[in-house]
Formats: sequence, structure tokens, C-alpha cells
Amino acid sequence: AGSQAAIQALPQLFVPGRVGVLAPSYAEHAQAWQRGGHRLVRLAAEDIEAQLDTLDVLVLANPNNPTGRLFEPGQLLDWQARLEQRGGCLLVDEAFMDCTPDYSLAAYSQRPGLVVLRSFGKFFGLAGIRLGFVLAEAALLARLHERLGPWTVSGPARVLGLQALGPAGGAVRERRARELQAAGERLAELLHMQGLPPAGGTALFQWVCTPAAVQWHDFLARRGILVRRFDQPASLRFGLPADEVGWQRLARALDDYQKESA
Repeated sequence: AGSQAAIQALPQLFVPGRVGVLAPSYAEHAQAWQRGGHRLVRLAAEDIEAQLDTLDVLVLANPNNPTGRLFEPGQLLDWQARLEQRGGCLLVDEAFMDCTPDYSLAAYSQRPGLVVLRSFGKFFGLAGIRLGFVLAEAALLARLHERLGPWTVSGPARVLGLQALGPAGGAVRERRARELQAAGERLAELLHMQGLPPAGGTALFQWVCTPAAVQWHDFLARRGILVRRFDQPASLRFGLPADEVGWQRLARALDDYQKESA
């Protein structure tokens, strides 16, 4: 029922150990491993290589949320091999991977010590469907299935998933990827014009570092525009507006803030 269900369940399948989690990143990963009794180590991307051999599990998102950082598949597979030699595991959350499929590790997910998560709703704009995927070796999948129990995915979600991801949906997926890439570039340009140059991002979001993150977050929320705020570093993640009316609302709000704070 969405990759969130797997994020919460997977830590329960591992013996408590030392778990490195990329930071900043999607906060639910760190919370889930902490709740599972693991010792958490928050790591910046540039610190992973030096710390890898001290970890039992490494958890990261590719591309990362919110920074947009993309890790090369070769580097990730090298880290996975080093972890697996010691009985460890690499977990890669590919929730935002659909527009950059060449970076995916899905084709390698049968390897021991590798778990790949994929999401459905983000790319297709259907978050309410609650449909996600776990790709891993068969033994781990069997244990996860037992923990999650039966009927985790609704009938309507199965139907929509088959239509969107089946062979007949290939042209739709290609068109959707082009549309999202164009929208991501439009969002980056809009933010840049308003003095908020993105520090990173993907086709689906842009990440802005600003010491005024709290003020921006409050200002936009009061206008019905919700962005994700991060404390370390002070930053905001802007998603894509749903339609042209949404784009105009965002542009006006950004302009209004600049005028009021001048």
C-alpha cells in the first residue's frame, strides 16, 4: 500500500545494527529504523564512502529527496557488494526515479543484500492510489509478505497499476516523463527569477536552501501553497503545481513575498 508500508516494515526484518541513513532525506526512513531498535548514523553523501565499512545497512534515496542528488549505479553496486560481503544490505528508495531510469538498480535487485523501493503515485500524480513496490531477493520478499499480511493492495490500485505499467502504457509513460521534465525546468526557472535559485532537484521537485525557510513556509501556507520544510540545512522543497491556475498562484505568491519583504 505505497512504498511507505515497506519503509515501516523492512527495519523489523533485520537484526538490530548500525544503520547509515543519507541526510538530508525523507525523514520516515530514519524514524522507521530507529523504531526498529537500530543504531542510526546520519550521513552526508560525501561521508558514505569513509563510513561504509562500519555499517550493517545503508539507506539512501536515488535521486535523493530533497536534494535531487543522483548516485551512479556503479558506485551503488560497489557499496552493495562491500556491504553484502559482511552480511549487510543496501536499501535504495527510487521513489523519484521514473524520469531517470538509467540510474535505477531495479535490474540488479535479485542480488542478496540489495533492496529497491519504487513508487507509483508520484510519477503518475495518483498518490491516493497507495501502490508501491519492493524489489529484492525472494527470501526477503517472503518474510516481508508474511509481515505485511494479505490484501495489502486494493483492487482498483491493481487495475490502474496494470494499465499504467503494462506494455500498452509505454507511450503514455514516455509522454508523461517529457511533460514532467519540462515542468521541472519551468519550476526551476520560476524560482530562480524570484531570487530562490534551486540547489538541486528532479523533474518532480526543486530544492531551495534559504535562511528564510521558516518565513517562506509560513507565508506560502497562508496562501494555500504547501511546500516541504527542512531544518538542516534550512531549506524548502517545491513540488509541481497541478495546473496552469496553480502555476499562476505560485508565481503571484512568490512575487508578493518579495514585495512585502522588500
